[in-house]
Amino acid sequence: MAAVTPGRAMALTDGGDCLLHADEPLASLQRQCGGELPGKIAIPALLETVRKARRYQLRLARGISAQTMSEAINTWVEVEPRSDGDEGCEINLKSWQATPLATEDDIAPDQDQRIDSQLAELTAILDRDQKVLAVTCQAADLGALAEKMESGLGQPWTSFVTIAGLEHRQPVHWRLLDGARVAIEGSDRDWRAVLHPKGADTGDAPEGFELLLVAREPLPPQLAPEPEEPSAAAQRSRIIGQEIAPALRQPISRIIANAETIRAKLAGPLSDDYARYASDIANAGQLLLGLLDDLSDLEVVEAEDFTTAPDRIDLAAVATQAAGILAVRAREKAIAIDAPRLGESLPAVAEFRRVLQILINLIGNAIRYSPSNSQIWIRVERIGDKASLVVADQGPGLSTEQAVVVFEKFERLGRSDEGGSGLGLYISRRLARAMQGDLTVESAPGQGARFVLTLPFDKQAGEAITSPTGSN
Repeated sequence: MAAVTPGRAMALTDGGDCLLHADEPLASLQRQCGGELPGKIAIPALLETVRKARRYQLRLARGISAQTMSEAINTWVEVEPRSDGDEGCEINLKSWQATPLATEDDIAPDQDQRIDSQLAELTAILDRDQKVLAVTCQAADLGALAEKMESGLGQPWTSFVTIAGLEHRQPVHWRLLDGARVAIEGSDRDWRAVLHPKGADTGDAPEGFELLLVAREPLPPQLAPEPEEPSAAAQRSRIIGQEIAPALRQPISRIIANAETIRAKLAGPLSDDYARYASDIANAGQLLLGLLDDLSDLEVVEAEDFTTAPDRIDLAAVATQAAGILAVRAREKAIAIDAPRLGESLPAVAEFRRVLQILINLIGNAIRYSPSNSQIWIRVERIGDKASLVVADQGPGLSTEQAVVVFEKFERLGRSDEGGSGLGLYISRRLARAMQGDLTVESAPGQGARFVLTLPFDKQAGEAITSPTGSN
């Protein structure tokens, strides 16, 4: 319950917006916000009001909010330029109200979709018809489900699970499935399905979806299936993916989820500085999760027994899907992605999910390092017995020396930003070569970069198809 302090509190500031004197409880709030008395006003909302009143020489009256470690403060302030010749202001506070902060248990678990993204133990990329395009699994009791979904790419995700209360015939509108309780063969846990539409900010039908399976409770360690005893060499080569990553992913995800809760101010009012700190924590957690994923992939592609599962794919269609997945991120930077047009086709022989992984890495890098209001081109064409795809951007480009080392392990070209682990291009090239293709770059400083993915052309499916050509 909120505590209301009756009466008035007064304060004085100087021309530099320093608090010279303050009655309680304002004096205590100044100190709890990191300030001193006398000292610079440390309460952001009050500082902004005082600055405006002093700058425009007007009397301002408004409600302001602040927050301590345990309380949310709301009060009515009247700020008036001083009439004694000083350049500061006189502050009168009325109706001081202090409300205890909500605890994490008071927050509805579905108030922020980003929290679900961090807690999900299976993630799938779906097309506009809710058919599975790619799957990533992090839970031991969902291994069988993930295998079925990977072997059944192109089928609706609802074909692989049992949805409580679902009596509608397929297809079911995604809004009826978002938040549905899901039963999964091989898992005794209670699951919830979350569907995030992609590219649906204009009221049109979504371009695709991200499916998240979120458990209401973690998997007890004693219930996790015992893995088959691998060889000593295999144990050494898969220690990150099989031991370290699973042990760290859950606590890191919880840290990110809690930081996002704080950043989004779901627990109550919060100063902008603390919200930025929480955002920094969440971003750092995301980088750690990305590094774990990259290191796990690194183990896989460097294993002596690593192979891919080649299939017949449409390289143009996969490129369009990858562009759709990253469309929101591109729009945030006002970057336009010029993907293959409807009807373009280029048959190739490769593993669908590995090609999608490569293209998401290439397009994601292009978005990360391209300036705002620029463009990214994706072009496909047949060159002899190869299917070729180009991702070109208008970024800073690479020097000859940088182009030589850009595919090396942990290479970040001297960058100190939060641009990733330096493993994405290394892994992508390893994947391309494992599929009998290659990944190369053509670039020059100030002229952007052109990453070229080549894969075996599917002669049986496309001898009669003339691939569209294009240049940048």
